[in-house]
Amino acid sequence: MTEPLEQSEAEAEEVSPQGRAKRRRELRRLLRAEFAYAGGLAAFAVLAVLAKANAYFSWDKTVANALQSIPLPGMEASMQVVSVMGNGVTSWALVVATLAVFFAFRRRSEAFGLLLSAAGGPLLNRVVKYLVARPRPTMENVRVSGEWANESFPSGHVTFYVCFFGFLFFVAFALLPRGSWLRRVACGLAALPVLLVGLSRVYLGAHWPSDTLGAYLFSGLWLAFSLDLYRRWKRRATFHTEEEVKEEKREP
Repeated sequence: MTEPLEQSEAEAEEVSPQGRAKRRRELRRLLRAEFAYAGGLAAFAVLAVLAKANAYFSWDKTVANALQSIPLPGMEASMQVVSVMGNGVTSWALVVATLAVFFAFRRRSEAFGLLLSAAGGPLLNRVVKYLVARPRPTMENVRVSGEWANESFPSGHVTFYVCFFGFLFFVAFALLPRGSWLRRVACGLAALPVLLVGLSRVYLGAHWPSDTLGAYLFSGLWLAFSLDLYRRWKRRATFHTEEEVKEEKREP
């Protein structure tokens, strides 16, 4: 008896003036989101084609040399610290540890959403790197602070940071109490690595600025896709029992 009643109420709301206005607003937001997504995808595709045809752009060298000329003490050590969370095993250890925390608090939708974002993004990044096959910066053009085996475009570190910390930013913003200091601190700690990692990769000579720009575009698109699926899973309680959903709704 409950389901038909709920359906009739939903249908009544949809045919009401308020329901129709709400529906129109949702459709407009969806259309804007689709245009933004298509624009971002087109911009990334153009940049990837140009990166495949050019080892670097003239502005890449100008920006990289300018950034590496910043005379702040301890700059290189700081940039190394910023990049360390994206280094090999460290990045996967972060993902596994965060998944364990989500499962411990019965946040299965968040766990699977994070796994999709933070694992899928870097895996696709490897495919794009192989297709574009752009060489890394060399000592002839910039100061290089290490050795990196794979291709340059798009930056793997930036991709991981956006997909991992970007997802955590959204979860903290959505789940933590509005206006609380905990929410502000969590969002700030998640946003800071995303903002700094692009600078660190260019400063260390691991990537050209266009490599990081491409990675921000690419990973932003993948993050948006992952968040959309996460929200769908959340609404449908895909990874939860009905009892768990009811209990979660009763939580303050």
